Amino acid sequence: MTTLTKTFSALSDQTRLKIFEDLIENGELAASRFVEGSGISAPAISRHLKVLREAGLVSQRVDGTHRFYAARPEALRTIADWTKSHRAFWEGSLSRLEEALLLDEENEDG
Repeated sequence: MTTLTKTFSALSDQTRLKIFEDLIENGELAASRFVEGSGISAPAISRHLKVLREAGLVSQRVDGTHRFYAARPEALRTIADWTKSHRAFWEGSLSRLEEALLLDEENEDG
């Protein structure tokens, strides 16, 4: 599986997406932070964090018995680059379509 495929697969789960968004907004957080008030067990949160880590979306830091996670900027850059490259493709395609329609319109009038 490619890096980008792993990235989107990991973020396709609502819980993992929320965890990732929390890390982007708040910076490094303890794993226990995601259990509190979520209604999700610690082992389930641990599995979600493992998927995010294996996809390269988060980094892990161990301090004694505590595990801290942070969003990886490289992962965000990969997503942004992919989005930009596809945006250029679609904008170019739509511009060519518009030109073709205008040309077709001119040929009908002429």
